[in-house]
Amino acid sequence: MSVEIRIKHAVKKYGNQTIINDLNLDVKEGEFFTLLGPSGCGKTTLLRMIAGFNTIEGGDFYFNDNRINDLDPSKRNIGMVFQNYAIFPNMTVRKNVEFGLKNQKISKEEIASRANEFLKLMQIDMLADRMPERLSGGQQQRVALARALCIKPHVLLMDEPLSNLDAKLRVEMRTVIKEIQNNIGITTIYVTHDQEEAMAVSDRIAVMKGGVIQQIGTPKNIYQRPANIFVASFIGRSNTLDGAISMVEGKPHLLLGGLDVIMTNVRKEQQKNQKVLVSVRPEELLMSKTPTKFTAVVDDGVFLGLNTHYFMHLPDKKEIESIRESTIESTLKKGAVVSLDINAEKINIFTADGSENILEGVVNDNVYSW
Repeated sequence: MSVEIRIKHAVKKYGNQTIINDLNLDVKEGEFFTLLGPSGCGKTTLLRMIAGFNTIEGGDFYFNDNRINDLDPSKRNIGMVFQNYAIFPNMTVRKNVEFGLKNQKISKEEIASRANEFLKLMQIDMLADRMPERLSGGQQQRVALARALCIKPHVLLMDEPLSNLDAKLRVEMRTVIKEIQNNIGITTIYVTHDQEEAMAVSDRIAVMKGGVIQQIGTPKNIYQRPANIFVASFIGRSNTLDGAISMVEGKPHLLLGGLDVIMTNVRKEQQKNQKVLVSVRPEELLMSKTPTKFTAVVDDGVFLGLNTHYFMHLPDKKEIESIRESTIESTLKKGAVVSLDINAEKINIFTADGSENILEGVVNDNVYSW
């Protein structure tokens, strides 16, 4: 059985320092939910509050309608997977997987049957009698995941579970984790600082900064319409440029580096003359085939097969990046002057302080009626 997780007005303090203040969160039953943010943003602190490993200085934590603030961690029925695997070096793979079942009042036959089920599910049944020292990092992480799931928890909590693996294994294991979660349907909260990893595995993502949730949404929502400039900069790469909105005959025009583009998707209340910040991802910064007043000088071009990445600078020396599909022709040489354009449908425009996206279509689930 999976549960819904609701957090109301959570507060976490270490001495006089407040790490999390008045945080609200709702994780749906069976959802794969990721806490994403830079180091020190509070994501692991929040995960440990849910697990019961950290004290709670304020607010209420619920599994369905059961308040768990004062519930012992062993009574919360959670499975936990750590960054360092935390499997026991003196036990075989099978004994590690069975470990969490020892305190449950079930027969030896049921323990063996349950262990076999999850050994097979994680495709490590052939390694059952091996000691951890003879396992690869990916195999050890499969053991840790099998052990966490074997107790059939209501909630699975994962704290940077792939950060110790090499790049190829990370991609392999994130696929395994997502497939297993889909098959079992367990409510999962996953902590990572890796944006690509979060995008690959999550149903929804909460982007955090300084203990505050900046935006909650699907990977597509967050990438395409970030709520503020921090989210735009943290999720993927982005060129952040100064621009302005100018109202001409009742229509908002974006003025950017010599370009004048009519924007049809500016929210009504933001249709006014104002300075703005413009987030243009490298794939949205186009090299124009016709001359424009928006120009840049090529500093370097890196051929990566399908795409070529160009690193350039504007007349004001600001560095920018553009990605375009590789062509048969040679890459542009250092010092070449190019005309630029933008994909106006995909760019994002923010208030001058970067706190708010002024375009239509921003989805932020971080709004509650409790």
